[in-house]
Amino acid sequence: MLQNSWLINVFDYVYCQQVAVIAPNVPAIYEAHFGVPMAGAVVNCVNIRLNASTIAFLLGHSSSAAVIVDQEFFALAEEALKILAEKSKSHYKPPLLVVIGDESCDHKMLEYALKRGAIEYEKFLETGDPEFAWKPPEDEWQSISLGYTSGTTASPKGVVLSHRGSYLMSLSAALVWGMNEGAIYLWTLPMFHCNGWCYTWALAALCGTSICLRQVTAKGVYSAIAKYGVTHFCAAPVVLNTIVNAPPEETILPLPHVVHVMTAGAAPPPSVLFAMSEKGFKVAHTYGLSETYGPSTICAWKPEWDSLPPIKQARLNARQGVRYIGLEGLDVIDSKTMQPVPADGTTMGEIMMRGNAVMKGYLKNPKANEEAFANGWFHSGDLAVKHPDGYIEIKDRSKDIIISGGENISSLEVENTLYLHPAILEVSVVARPDERWGESPCAFVALKPNIDKSDEQRLAEDIMKFCRSKMPAFWVPKSVVFGQLPKTATGKIQKHILRAKAKEMGALKKSKL
Repeated sequence: MLQNSWLINVFDYVYCQQVAVIAPNVPAIYEAHFGVPMAGAVVNCVNIRLNASTIAFLLGHSSSAAVIVDQEFFALAEEALKILAEKSKSHYKPPLLVVIGDESCDHKMLEYALKRGAIEYEKFLETGDPEFAWKPPEDEWQSISLGYTSGTTASPKGVVLSHRGSYLMSLSAALVWGMNEGAIYLWTLPMFHCNGWCYTWALAALCGTSICLRQVTAKGVYSAIAKYGVTHFCAAPVVLNTIVNAPPEETILPLPHVVHVMTAGAAPPPSVLFAMSEKGFKVAHTYGLSETYGPSTICAWKPEWDSLPPIKQARLNARQGVRYIGLEGLDVIDSKTMQPVPADGTTMGEIMMRGNAVMKGYLKNPKANEEAFANGWFHSGDLAVKHPDGYIEIKDRSKDIIISGGENISSLEVENTLYLHPAILEVSVVARPDERWGESPCAFVALKPNIDKSDEQRLAEDIMKFCRSKMPAFWVPKSVVFGQLPKTATGKIQKHILRAKAKEMGALKKSKL
């Protein structure tokens, strides 16, 4: 089914109350995924890593009537509301403010919040009617949640999701992962990120147990597995990287049982998948966007892969795979002709989706909606190939392709090779101006903690030598820059900042040899 949600500009949304939740993974944010929609409102879980000015924009743009905030982040919410009040002036109407208390936090902030007029969460719940009979939405196309994109280059866009899409993707999420009734799930993935990839609702359907972590550390993950018998958790590749590189004193190995891990958010390097499997984790690789309720494809494991060498398995598992059951349309399409690319593993096109498992549209943004749904498909912006077995594989974001001497270089493939280098913890590759080739790859590298960083020139030469042995010569980074990588509030590397840095470095000079 092809939706035209942007044509109606998500009209039904404006008739609902919006409730913002600013909290880490605590029981209250899980409860909000049910209580808020059951009250007929739209839940908007806000990223706690954002700054006050960005949160002020989100609260104003969404017209949130209530804000539920964890006591640890009350000062952040208060500052955001102050900014919003100053910008709105006479039009400002303060939202209902509810504060979540937590015994593990400093009690002073809770006391401060109550003095500032906030209502304590449990006390607020006591004011409800125990006999309240909630009603399902009159139309399953009505909005259930609002979530904002990271907005790394512009104002964040509000992604509006429907009851129907959430229902479909919650059940799909459980089915494609083979989750059983009674699963014990560790919340390492923030619930504010795509509603926890719909596992908030999926776990309820399976009578699962939620183990909440306020802060995610490798030690916390291993301890929860040993103490609570965790069977499943989701995490972005950056978290998996932390787990596999944890010092021995923070791990509990061998694992007491198989632990199923789902990863998405960025294409995971095969080396990280391989390292996870070596430690006993069974990793399912998925791919998706905020606009598709989180993950919407999965690299479904094939039985014939069982007999392959582990590193080969990891390479196959690093592909983005096939569509979720609930996603009606998925293909790699030539954006100029709007025809599917051949399944040859080499011809690139753009990943596009359509159906009820795609967002209703961006809130109050008809121009972005028109662009996103051009020609009847949702345009992901991700460039990929389609293999003969029908599995798709991302090669790059359209804006991240490096064009050197007229040849296209996939920054993602160069990064995957660099991750094999024993000294590299994290890496991102972008284009740098080049006098001879127009552009050439520039690698920004974060080194592992135990690496001697005193001779960066020698390290850079070693990395480039390593690359020359594993990739075409014109792919080899001609520049290597060491340091911590800038990241968004959701942990994604901010390539636009690195591209700006590479540009500031100036063009590489032509060799005089």
